[in-house]
Amino acid sequence: MPIEPITLLVAFIGVFVIAFMKGAFGGGFAIIGIPLLSLVMDPLTAGALLAPLFIGMDLFALRYWKPSTWSRPDLAVLVPTLVIGIGLGYVGLRLLDHRAVAIVMALITLLFAALWLRSGGQVVVRPRSTPKAVAAGLASGVTTMVAHSGGPPLAMYLLPLGMTKELYAGTTSLFFTVGNALKAVPWLLLVKPTTPLWMLMALCVPAIPLGVWIGWKLHQRLDQQQLYKACYGLLVVTALKLLWDGVTGYMH
Repeated sequence: MPIEPITLLVAFIGVFVIAFMKGAFGGGFAIIGIPLLSLVMDPLTAGALLAPLFIGMDLFALRYWKPSTWSRPDLAVLVPTLVIGIGLGYVGLRLLDHRAVAIVMALITLLFAALWLRSGGQVVVRPRSTPKAVAAGLASGVTTMVAHSGGPPLAMYLLPLGMTKELYAGTTSLFFTVGNALKAVPWLLLVKPTTPLWMLMALCVPAIPLGVWIGWKLHQRLDQQQLYKACYGLLVVTALKLLWDGVTGYMH
C-alpha cells in the first residue's frame, strides 16, 4: 500500500515533536506527540512505528547529554528498578486494566503539580531517597509498558531534588534510553511492522536530528526556573492526556 502524503506529514510532525521534547527536557513526554500519530493510525501501529525511532532519538541525544550530565547515584537505583518495572508491566499487560492505570497515574501527577503550585511555583528541594527512587523506577517501568507514559513517576522523583537543568535532562535522557531499548522488542513482537510501516519509519528519520537539535537549543536558552516551570506544565498536560485516555476508554 502506498503511503498517503497526509500520513507522512502527520507522522513526521509527531516524531519531530517527540524528538524536540527529548532534546529540550531529556525525554519522558513522548505521550504529547502520540495524539498526532493517532490521527492517521491506530495506537498499536503508532507504538510499533515509534519503538525503533525512540532508540534513534536516544542515541542522537547522547551527543548532547554526555556522561557529565548523568546523576550516577540516582541512576544506580532508578535503572535496575526500571528494568524490573518494565518486566512487571509486560507480564501485567493482560492482567492490569490500562485505563485504570492511566487514571490513577493522572490523578497522582495532578496532585503533585497542585502541591507545586501551592508552594508558589517554587521547587521545594528534598534530600535523595532510595525508597522513593525505587518506587519511581518501578512505577515508570510499569506505566511505560501499560499506559505509554513513564515520564511522570520519574519527574516526580527528580524535580524535587533541585538538580541543575543539565543534570536533570541528562539523567532523564539516559533513563529513557535504557527503557526504550528494552521496550522495542516487545512492541515489535506485538505489532509486526509491514513494509509500508518500515518505509514510513525511514522517511521520519530526518525528523530526529532536527527535533533533538532544536530542543537542545531551547534547553540552552531556558534558565533553571524556566525549565522547571516548563517541566511542571508538561506534567499537567501529560496528566490530562492520561486522564482523558483512561476515562474515554471506559466509554467505548
